[in-house]
Amino acid sequence: MSYGNKQSGGVRPVRGTGAVQRETMQVTERVGVPSRGRPPDEPAALPASTVPIGTEEDLAWVRQQVRRSAAGLGFGLVRQTKLITAASELARNTLLHGGGGHLEIGPLCRERVRGVRLVFVDKGPGIVDVERAMGDGYSTGGGLGLGLSGARRLVDEFAIDTEPGGGTTVTVVAWDAVPASPRPGI
Repeated sequence: MSYGNKQSGGVRPVRGTGAVQRETMQVTERVGVPSRGRPPDEPAALPASTVPIGTEEDLAWVRQQVRRSAAGLGFGLVRQTKLITAASELARNTLLHGGGGHLEIGPLCRERVRGVRLVFVDKGPGIVDVERAMGDGYSTGGGLGLGLSGARRLVDEFAIDTEPGGGTTVTVVAWDAVPASPRPGI
């Protein structure tokens, strides 16, 4: 089973000694359209990776990959924790309500500020009433109903694209609060 290849990128399970290991591959295509002529407030796109969401174990893998990406971009511990918490909730929704899907993780850079874009995609039943689903206290799974609205409060940008029967895509962006300084090796 493969979730990507070296040309299109992604994450794929790699069979090892009795356990499934994961290998993260770099995507060769770019997210967005980086160019010298882009407006200064438009984020530059950097390589992205894809993480499958199909099992409970994948939820832990999502959290690890988001933490690794945020830490690698220089996010402080509080910013990392907020982003991981939002990602965990959105990944769980992707699995439980959307029947599984994937996460696309992409680093961003706007002027000298670094950020990360997380895109959760599923092909589930979609959300019939987005406004109601985004409200505090609304739950279809018996929880507290703070999932989508809580995730929205933990990130800087939040967008949801859904239609009944057509799946759901949730995109979140978190920016590091401090302008990035040049770091060797990144």
